[in-house]
Amino acid sequence: MATKKKSAARSARKSTGKTKRDPMVQRQSSYPQPPMPKQHQESPGLESEVHPRPRYRAPEYRAAGKLIGKTAIITGGDSGIGRAVALLYAREGADVALMYLPEEESDALETQRAVEGEGRKALLFAGDVTDSAFCREAVDETVRVLGRLDILVNNAAFQKNQESIDDVTEEQWDKTFKTNIYGYFYMVKAAMPHLKAGACIINTGSITGLEGEATLLDYAATKGAIHAFTKSLAQMLVEKKIRVNAVAPGPVWTPLNTAAKPAEEVAKFGAWTPMGRPGQPEEIAPTYVFLASNADSSFITGEVISLLGGDVTAA
Repeated sequence: MATKKKSAARSARKSTGKTKRDPMVQRQSSYPQPPMPKQHQESPGLESEVHPRPRYRAPEYRAAGKLIGKTAIITGGDSGIGRAVALLYAREGADVALMYLPEEESDALETQRAVEGEGRKALLFAGDVTDSAFCREAVDETVRVLGRLDILVNNAAFQKNQESIDDVTEEQWDKTFKTNIYGYFYMVKAAMPHLKAGACIINTGSITGLEGEATLLDYAATKGAIHAFTKSLAQMLVEKKIRVNAVAPGPVWTPLNTAAKPAEEVAKFGAWTPMGRPGQPEEIAPTYVFLASNADSSFITGEVISLLGGDVTAA
């Protein structure tokens, strides 16, 4: 009987000339593929000026109430991965505080509207995570207004590609380290008095911190530091029942890259992955939900999870 049904189905497909397409294949083929339009922005860059626009709305994501009653702070929450994470956290029931540079205000307002569209609160804090006082003020005000802090997502980053070490100035080196690793340290220090058992810290690392990258000497060094910081902090906080993990993406289509690379390089961004394209923020954000949810990851701490579009060579 089963054989006859299969034969009938095959005959029907032959007669109509149509086959049922796998939804996953349809989604994969719908994502933008290189070459992208040549484009470049001055740092930090705006998501509203990136073409095609990075995808963050995750229309097929179905929430399960995993973060109801929680409050999260996300640095670099105005755009890119931070924006996509904020939206999914809100969809899962969390209120969100977003930290971003003043120049990114227009992007932050769009993210705030997206969070509020999910029925959650969104606080905005414009400033620089290289300033420890700003980090403390944002954390304290979040707790004062929203009543608690359960999730810290360290995501703010600075990146600028350089072909030679001679092109990496001392000023760039300092800015990269102060943003990418000092900022994470400042945020953890500010958050710790408010984090209770069951809370979590999620750091954004990078494949460059695992494999290195010839044109990102300073950036890759900070990402390697973030991975080590994550593992060490996880060991330090495990007895407090606070989990610490990192996500290490490969190429993701965000304003960071249009501001870091020449226009010709942006056009080819992500083409080297096995999937032949960069990831989209909405594809990365569910991992941050997984790591924030005690229902899903209560036994996971000190891990660096890589999301590489099919590449399996990460250390």
